[in-house]
Amino acid sequence: MISEELKNDLKIKWDRMRDGMAKMGMDACLLTVDVNLYYTTGQIYSGYFYLPVDGEPWFLIKRPNGLSGHQVEYIRKPEDIPTLFAERGIKMPKRLLLEADELTYNEYIRLQKVFQPEEAGNATAFMRNLRRVKTPWEIGQFRIAARKHEATYSEIPECFRPGMTDLEFQYEIEKRMRKNGSIGLFRAFGANMDIYMGSILAGENAETPSPFDFALGGGGIDASCPLGANGTLLKEGTAIMVDMAGNYTAYMTDMTRVFSVGRLTEEAYRAHQVALTIQQEVENATRPGTACSDLYNIAANIAKKEGLSANFMGTEQQAKFVGHGIGIQINELPVLTPRSKEELLPNMVFALEPKFVIPGVGAVGIENSFLVTETGVEKLTRFNEEIIPLGN
Repeated sequence: MISEELKNDLKIKWDRMRDGMAKMGMDACLLTVDVNLYYTTGQIYSGYFYLPVDGEPWFLIKRPNGLSGHQVEYIRKPEDIPTLFAERGIKMPKRLLLEADELTYNEYIRLQKVFQPEEAGNATAFMRNLRRVKTPWEIGQFRIAARKHEATYSEIPECFRPGMTDLEFQYEIEKRMRKNGSIGLFRAFGANMDIYMGSILAGENAETPSPFDFALGGGGIDASCPLGANGTLLKEGTAIMVDMAGNYTAYMTDMTRVFSVGRLTEEAYRAHQVALTIQQEVENATRPGTACSDLYNIAANIAKKEGLSANFMGTEQQAKFVGHGIGIQINELPVLTPRSKEELLPNMVFALEPKFVIPGVGAVGIENSFLVTETGVEKLTRFNEEIIPLGN
């Protein structure tokens, strides 16, 4: 059962889609990827969501059985759609948006044959651009996730036992995540982004580069998933970076904190304080209209001034971003990169993650989720930002 609040939220999204399609000169949008189905319907099903630029949406469902509502129709295959539309007096669109970046080649060609549009646009880019600016309901979901995210992080010291490996530590954190309501599924856009519930990097493993497009890498436990914890022993002097997902609603918060076994090197503590300085300076500079590239440059310039450029966002392989949009997927728009042409807008939500890798010690730094307001930013994730000692 969808609440009235969510129904109102969906109408806001449909209106935004219609406005966007009208500006592009498109007649309709057809969606079938789970992330976009959830965004536009509040649920995931096998089938299609069809929104004309003029008129109400159609929900074309293959599975599961039992769904009902206004303009809900069951189909066996997409080839049933033209007949259904003809029976309902609906014109087939001449200019149609399809999820070109996410559909398989066969599915894309099949839908092209079904609709035979004169022009097909890219619904993937259209929807990712649209999803940058969050609705009031979505922002409320972030707040719920943030509180549960914080609750789990407050339990992390209880997970530690002397002699553990990073994997054993992660298993204990994952247990508490699920008990606190984590959905478990970690949604990300693009190839080479498979990860389970988040990442923990301890000691020298933080230096290991990964093919995955995350801020830092790690070797992982198998060549089929080369990312994150790899069985490193949590010994004295080890920094442990915990970057576990805030997927307690469909809208994920992103938060990283650093824990230590015993005392770290002075260089590690200094680098961590530089990360906190970067966070504060970026917060001070952020408001609607701020260029994403400017925020990256603030971070990079501070790292350079402090003599930490070689450690900034990795050592052997350095990430070329310092933040990213978040939402139903962990890597939404905008992205804080030096080449970005985007500017921040009110109600965007992004994660800021200035991090440093200290050879022989591990990764230090910070990550929090921020909401862009009319006058600045609001930090959504709030938890102790200092390096937290374990086992005391």
